[in-house]
Amino acid sequence: MERNTEALKLHAQEKTKIALEKTDKAIRELSLKGERINFNSVATVSGVSKAFLYSNDEVKERIELLRKQEVRKEINQRAKIDKTSKSKDIIIMAKDKKIRELENENKKLKEQLAILRGKLYSNV
Repeated sequence: MERNTEALKLHAQEKTKIALEKTDKAIRELSLKGERINFNSVATVSGVSKAFLYSNDEVKERIELLRKQEVRKEINQRAKIDKTSKSKDIIIMAKDKKIRELENENKKLKEQLAILRGKLYSNV
């Protein structure tokens, strides 16, 4: 009876080892392709059940860590886009202000020119 138990334990250990190898391979493959790494994608690519992924603490932590890293990366990319957008807005506002200033200066110069022309013609 004890032999059967040992054989079952060895078989279970071997199945776990194979499942871990498949999981590792799937994670590396997804990472190299730049695809999202989560429990669904790893289970699909590896052919291992999601229950196994969730029940194995080491695998679970690895997938959760990689998923968090992807989220942080996406947030950083969005922040860069937002910064670029805000920078453009600031530049546009500065140019609009400069244009208004130049238009006001142009208007004042035209008024001064009109006054000087009036003086010039009144003296003639």
